[in-house]
Amino acid sequence: MSDNSITFHNVSPASFKCMKKKLQKMGIFVPPGNKGKLSGQGVAADFEWDGESKLIITIKKKPLIVSYETVTWKMSEFVKECQGSIEKIL
Repeated sequence: MSDNSITFHNVSPASFKCMKKKLQKMGIFVPPGNKGKLSGQGVAADFEWDGESKLIITIKKKPLIVSYETVTWKMSEFVKECQGSIEKIL
């Protein structure tokens, strides 16, 4: 796992779908499927969901003036709003 990875647990299929919709509404491109690359608003990240409950997001790029902590916090908010929970921020 990369230093810029976040692991989420309790991400049900409904939670994963909810999170993808919220990200898309914010202008973040989210491809179909359980893994791929998120991109938009100066942020790029890889994601991989196991299809049951575990989601890993690895931040690859962010705006220079935005910290990794801020991007991580925002991603965490999307997951919490969709009923997932965060395990660890590295």
